[in-house]
Amino acid sequence: MEKQIKLILIEDSPAYRNVIKRTLEGEPDITLIQQYGTAEIALRNLQDRSHDAPDIILLDLNLPGMNGLDALHWINEYTPKTKTIILTQSNQEADILHAISKGAAGYLLKSNTLDQLTEGIRTVMNGGASLDPTVAKYIIGTMKKNTPSISHENPLSEREMEVLTLISEGLQKKEVAQQLRISPRTVAAHVEKIYEKLDVTNAPAAVNRAHERGFFHR
Repeated sequence: MEKQIKLILIEDSPAYRNVIKRTLEGEPDITLIQQYGTAEIALRNLQDRSHDAPDIILLDLNLPGMNGLDALHWINEYTPKTKTIILTQSNQEADILHAISKGAAGYLLKSNTLDQLTEGIRTVMNGGASLDPTVAKYIIGTMKKNTPSISHENPLSEREMEVLTLISEGLQKKEVAQQLRISPRTVAAHVEKIYEKLDVTNAPAAVNRAHERGFFHR
C-alpha cells in the first residue's frame, strides 16, 4: 500500500477549493485533510501541535489578510518538515523568486492541468521539486545573467549534468527518462546523487547551486 500523502489547501476561492477537493478525491494516495480560506486560520491550526502536521501544503499567494509569501515564513517555522507548493495565478518574477528563496518546494500556476498538479504533489513528496515549465525557464534565465565569480570543480558526472540540465528546463523525472531513454528509477537515482553531491534538498536549489558554481557555463 502506498504511503498516504496528507495535504492541506490554503486558498480563498471556494469554487477553486471545490475543484481541488474533487480532483484529490480520485487520487488513492493523496488525502486532503483540511482546507482554509485564509492564512491566519491555517497558521493557528498549524501552530496547534495537537494536530498531525501535513506532508504538503498547497498555498495560494493572493490571500485576504496575510499573503502567501508572508505565510510561508510561518509555515516553515511551525511545521519545518512540511513541504509547500505555491499554487497561484501569479507568474510575476518577484513572486517566483521570493517564494523559491523562502523555501517553497514547488511553484505551479493555476493554468496547469489537474494531472500536472497531482504529479507535482507526488514529485515533491518524493524529494523533487515541482515547477511550472515557464517558471523554471524564467528562473534559469535569471540565474544565467549572473556570471559566477568563483570557479568550482564540478563533482557531477556527464550523465548527472544531462539530468540536471533537463530538470533546469522544467522537465519532470518521467520526461527526463524519456528524453535520455533511461528508466525513471535510474533518473531518480541520478537526482539523489546530484542532491548529495551539491548538498541540497530539492531541484531549484540544485539548479541554483550549479549555476552559482558555473557548471552550466562549461
